[in-house]
Amino acid sequence: MEAFVKQYTQGAIGFIEFGHPAGNSLPSVLLKELDEVLADLAQNDAVRVLVLQSAGARAFCGGASLSEMKTFRSLEQATAFFMGFANLINRIRELDKFIIARVQGKVVGGAVGLVAACDYALALETAQVKLSELSIGIGPYVIEPAVTRKIGLTAFRQLSLDAHQWKSAQWAQAQGLYNALCQKEEDLDAAVKQTALRLGSYAQKATTTLRALHWKETAHWKTLLPENAEITARLALEDETQEILKKL
Repeated sequence: MEAFVKQYTQGAIGFIEFGHPAGNSLPSVLLKELDEVLADLAQNDAVRVLVLQSAGARAFCGGASLSEMKTFRSLEQATAFFMGFANLINRIRELDKFIIARVQGKVVGGAVGLVAACDYALALETAQVKLSELSIGIGPYVIEPAVTRKIGLTAFRQLSLDAHQWKSAQWAQAQGLYNALCQKEEDLDAAVKQTALRLGSYAQKATTTLRALHWKETAHWKTLLPENAEITARLALEDETQEILKKL
């Protein structure tokens, strides 16, 4: 598979799909493309609801590209990379349309934040989750506000401390990260379509107003997430972290 980001529409549903040969991980170029595609679909008045999905069957998203993290040589370079996640989460936060995450595989690191930022998440029963940041010498600072907002501080603490341990899709649903689970991929596709049609059928003004209510008291994320990106960047440049990355 070649790395890609693409968009397409089916009626009033706008799809954002991405893929990467390394477990659908996200290097800076894909993070930027995802942000640009979201911005484009946000301005498309014919699109009433969005779906975020990825290619393949094993992983929804492997989070931050470890291979790119190994190339960090300056704070500016590292901060710019983690700003990719900050910008994407803020883009999702500022949408005036509902966005659904279609989760067909494992969710790692920064990807947990992307799923948490979506309004609705539908997943397969095999879609395990893990915040692996602590195990590689950093922390989930950029995505923490989105994850804590969705699953609460207690669950976030457990997920971030158990950095080597996968949590089941059932655990993720119980904490509120996933809204519903499906046994088969065809069932997942049907559930995504049904949910998208339902959310897209609501009056646009009511949708926009309700979404603003859901995201109340988050305007400060415009400065908070960049600050957290720099914190993460500084940790990523630590000798100990770089030594860990070299072994991966």
